[in-house]
This record gives sequence, structure tokens and C-alpha cells, in this order.
Amino acid sequence: MKQFLIITQSAPYGSSRAKEATDLALATALFDQQVAMLFMGDGVYQLIANQNPQAIEQKNLGAMQQALPLYDVEALYVCSESLKARGLAADDLAINVTPLSNGEITTLFNAQDHIFNV
Repeated sequence: MKQFLIITQSAPYGSSRAKEATDLALATALFDQQVAMLFMGDGVYQLIANQNPQAIEQKNLGAMQQALPLYDVEALYVCSESLKARGLAADDLAINVTPLSNGEITTLFNAQDHIFNV
């Protein structure tokens, strides 16, 4: 079994990249691969609780992200520096993710067979 890491750095709305990252994680997991996701940069905004994208006529990605563990995508990480830079804390997030320092992110990268930056 291969290890896949999907990095998402895009805000949840304004482009399709955030949804594509989640879709990629779900599709990869369907083939019995180990999949992890790392939210970095503006990608941390995907994790904020109580979003209201209907006001901009978008679908809420939160439901898809909450389903990730059902598809065995349980290794969910967030860059702690990205959270801090945006004034966010773990209490602001809708799903359980493990915060990682830059050094821990490097270790995570080194443990992967494939890394996708979506």
C-alpha cells in the first residue's frame, strides 16, 4: 500500500481547487491507499466552522470534509503557522485535524510515496 499526501492551499471558494483536493483524497482512498491531507496557507480557511457559502451561491465543502474519515481518510493535518498567521485556532475549525510545525511537515513529506499539491 502506498502513502499519498494531498496538500491543499486554496481558499474554499473562488476556484475549484479546494473541492478537487477533497475529491482526489476520496478517489485515492477508494483504491485502498493510505491517504493524508495537509491544509496549508489559505487552505486552512476550508476548515472554518459555520461557513455560509450559500450567500455566494456555492456549496459548503464542510460536509465533504466531515465525510473523509468514513472513506478512511483519517490523517488530517493543518499547518500551525498558517493558522497562526490568519488568527485562527483549533476551536475555530469544523473537523478534527492535527496541527503540525514546519519541522513536522518536513517529516510528514519524507514519509510519503506520493505528494500532490492541489
